[in-house]
Amino acid sequence: MKKRYLFAASLAAAMLTLNSCSDFLNTKPDTILTQDQTYGDPTLIKSVIANFYGRTMLGQKVEDWDAWTSIDEAIYYDRNETEYFDRNKWCDYDHCYDLIHDLNVFLEGVKTSTAIDDATKEAYIGEVRYIRAWIYFCLGRSLGGVPIVGDQIFDYTPGMDISTMQIPRSTETALYDYIISECQEAGKLLTTETNTHNARANYWVAKMLEARAALTAASLARYNTPEAHPQLRTQGGEVGIPAEKAEGYYQTALAAAKEVIEKGPYKLMYPTENTPQAYADNFYKAVCQKDGNTEVIWCFDFVAPGKTHQFTTNNLPKSIAQDTGCDRLSVILGLVEAFEPIDASEEERGKGARFDIGTIDNPKFFDNPTDLFMERDPRLNGSIIFPGATFGGQTIELQAGQLRKENGKWVERTGARNSYDEEHRLITANNGPFGGNEREINRTGFYVRKYLDATPAAGTIGRGSDMWNVHFRIAEAYLIAAEASWELSGDNYDETALKYINDIRSRAGVKPLTSIDHEKIMHENRVEFAFEGQRWWQLKRWMEADKIWDGNPNTRTAQRLGLWPYKVVAPGDPNDGKWVFIEKNMATLDLWPKPYHCTDAQYYAEINNGWINNNPKLVKNPFQ
Repeated sequence: MKKRYLFAASLAAAMLTLNSCSDFLNTKPDTILTQDQTYGDPTLIKSVIANFYGRTMLGQKVEDWDAWTSIDEAIYYDRNETEYFDRNKWCDYDHCYDLIHDLNVFLEGVKTSTAIDDATKEAYIGEVRYIRAWIYFCLGRSLGGVPIVGDQIFDYTPGMDISTMQIPRSTETALYDYIISECQEAGKLLTTETNTHNARANYWVAKMLEARAALTAASLARYNTPEAHPQLRTQGGEVGIPAEKAEGYYQTALAAAKEVIEKGPYKLMYPTENTPQAYADNFYKAVCQKDGNTEVIWCFDFVAPGKTHQFTTNNLPKSIAQDTGCDRLSVILGLVEAFEPIDASEEERGKGARFDIGTIDNPKFFDNPTDLFMERDPRLNGSIIFPGATFGGQTIELQAGQLRKENGKWVERTGARNSYDEEHRLITANNGPFGGNEREINRTGFYVRKYLDATPAAGTIGRGSDMWNVHFRIAEAYLIAAEASWELSGDNYDETALKYINDIRSRAGVKPLTSIDHEKIMHENRVEFAFEGQRWWQLKRWMEADKIWDGNPNTRTAQRLGLWPYKVVAPGDPNDGKWVFIEKNMATLDLWPKPYHCTDAQYYAEINNGWINNNPKLVKNPFQ
């Protein structure tokens, strides 16, 4: 298959991804190097590891913002008729096994190196074994059980018996057991110290993957049952984890998460002032601010100049755009409503709530467009730009039109972007929102804030943004501990689970829960990790996506909705100059005409026929 050479010319770009670990940048090789050449040079050994980190970005990511529209977080401004969730999205089998091969080549080669001392050698082996476990986890969450090659290296030579290179799929249970074990073994070799911008794996990173993998396996064992999903099984166990395994996995997840919380160097960040805006800004910083960040445990880092991305360029509001391209993503109303009211009653806490906006015939009026949203969980303001909110010190004006009173009735008046009436009053803002065919326009009334970069020129094509892509935060350890503890308790009141989930809510600036259940756990994860690449995988492990995205255009959770702000223009009326909001369905606007739809068939990716042709020992997944 592959000869044991390292193609060093491809390493230079990957080395930039670890710029925060500056010693990774000392050499930029531009030739094909043999094992002996590579492992005889300490700098080249580092560059190989840098290359591996550069290939770990799998699944939803900041560089591929359009893919965020596959789930219930955002849409883009173009018309789209997507309905079913693409079961094969974020499944990169060939890339993963290419990388696993190269990781195994490294593990073999570095053991014989005389260019580095034994302590450094062990640390590198720990990093690479961790990366390999991460790759298997990314494969397994899409496919279920996959071939586990261990440390084997398959190098094809003409005439050899190719069947010796064909390994059957593992069971789903065996795969998660392997990932957990590899995290534990890698952790023994890794430092407990942090590194600049958390771009490299350490002991705590390995513990976080152990916890996430164990929680995933536990959830699948508990919720992908033969009774609930009778067809989501394969005869050999490649898909399907026995229910009796759930408790053990939950215990593993809880122990790993608690260790990170109690013994790790990462801490929740709190604002210095007790105001909704301070909590919102604090939450944004906890995810997006690199310097002084105590929450981020592992990320894929970017650096300017050199290794940047165009998320900010493409997603800044039109009114503050810095270059061509903007307004790409609009956040759907369902996510915005998931952030609960700050003053929620004890019974209402841990749940989303629809906005009280009245109707077009009897609207509710607001003095300022922000009034409706500042009453919500401050993580809303930290994650999403709503009408009248600020970003980079500038107010983001969103106005779909005017609401006028004609013959005693309220009627909408809309226009083109930046349109004004006869009295030079704004009709429709530069940012919108509105429908139609125009590009670079907001559709729903909401923008993404999380991952937008306020650094000067970060929204230009020439510079780009070096905002990192976060994989693990300490908040996830708290929510894993809360969920695992509750699942093990079998009760809606568990003191340990409540403590961990309320620690997160306290940092967020919302009231504590007095009871806990599955719905509240799902809610907390949704609002905490919006846009961070967790939504689909969590819905899958809970087996909830088919219930939420049922394909029914009348089911609210399956709809793509917006909330458009209108300025009241009614001279003489006491509400003149105030604001109202009108809900809009992207289907009736003919922008995204089909509802979200997921069935059991979408939960596991397909085993490609090409893979089976190369390895007949593979078996297909359910619904193929």
